[in-house]
Amino acid sequence: MEITVTSKKVSSYNIVTKESFEDLSSILIDIFPDIKCVCLVSDSNVFPLYEKEVKEELKKIKGLKIHEYVFKAGEASKDMSVVEDLAKYLLSVNFSRSDVIISIGGGVVSDLSGFVASIYKRGVAHVNLPTTLLAMADASIGGKTGVDFEGIKNTIGAFDMPSLIYMNLSTLNTLPDREYYSGFAEIMKHGLIADQKFYMWLIDNMYEICDKDKETIAQMLETSINIKKAVVERDPLEKGDRALLNFGHSIGHAVESYFEGEYLHGEAISLGCVAEAYISWKSNMISMEDYYEIRDMFVPFNLPISIQVDKKAEEEIFKRLLNDKKNDINSINIVLLNKIGKASLVKGVDQNLIKEAISEINFKDED
Repeated sequence: MEITVTSKKVSSYNIVTKESFEDLSSILIDIFPDIKCVCLVSDSNVFPLYEKEVKEELKKIKGLKIHEYVFKAGEASKDMSVVEDLAKYLLSVNFSRSDVIISIGGGVVSDLSGFVASIYKRGVAHVNLPTTLLAMADASIGGKTGVDFEGIKNTIGAFDMPSLIYMNLSTLNTLPDREYYSGFAEIMKHGLIADQKFYMWLIDNMYEICDKDKETIAQMLETSINIKKAVVERDPLEKGDRALLNFGHSIGHAVESYFEGEYLHGEAISLGCVAEAYISWKSNMISMEDYYEIRDMFVPFNLPISIQVDKKAEEEIFKRLLNDKKNDINSINIVLLNKIGKASLVKGVDQNLIKEAISEINFKDED
């Protein structure tokens, strides 16, 4: 499968889906006929799994110099200190503007390496080799790069389009179940905001998805990728419609940052989707039945729909939401559902309703 992402405002790139890395070198030569040097950027969990395979493939490119930079796995590494360390490493090996950064891993890897690519010597090319379901369906696509800052998700970053996204679907075979289901949260989100038929297809194919059926996963990814492609082509720099991709992320990011790694990104987004669907219901945008169906449909995919904290923690989660990038000076703006398959960015969402939604996903002993 090959999907081209095009836009008048930013550079185009291809998303290539294969069952191995065996075509990577030939595609790189097509894009970069004079390629001389690459830097593989990955984390300590992923790199040992694919180092040998990727390097052997890249060695097919005659005379190619291969550098590598591996950082500690986890969201905590999505930090300016790692950005600085990677930049220092690139300088130490005389990495030039004509060289290429290649990320191997999940969303943290592509976000961080893409950001460094956008700022190192005012920009070098970068290629994403996503190895998680979340990165394949969402994080690696669309050119969003960046790091967390002062405990707030993705505060520092840039839009910088990759030159290529190469998805080796066989890497999903090594993905732990928890990581797999975490990625599914973003796929479910795509159905909720843009395609009711796809949402229903996900429910109808629940068992095949959970069993990681090869053909079902390929079909699921193709549809999900095309949903994101359509949105980012219309609005590559998030000036309008692209904000819709943030359904579940306002409250989800606040939960994720509060728990500092206890929840994976997709797990936090699952919680955010439930909370923001609740606000949609209470704002008379969707029915009560729709809300409860949405909430309950995350459960079969092993995604959380509740947390368990005290009132003080609820308040802290709300405070973190106040720093969300979609907000204006005096307005909290959240993506809500008009119906299953359609969403809109709602400005000035009532603060008490947001607090009520956070309380809704907080399981208490008396509940």
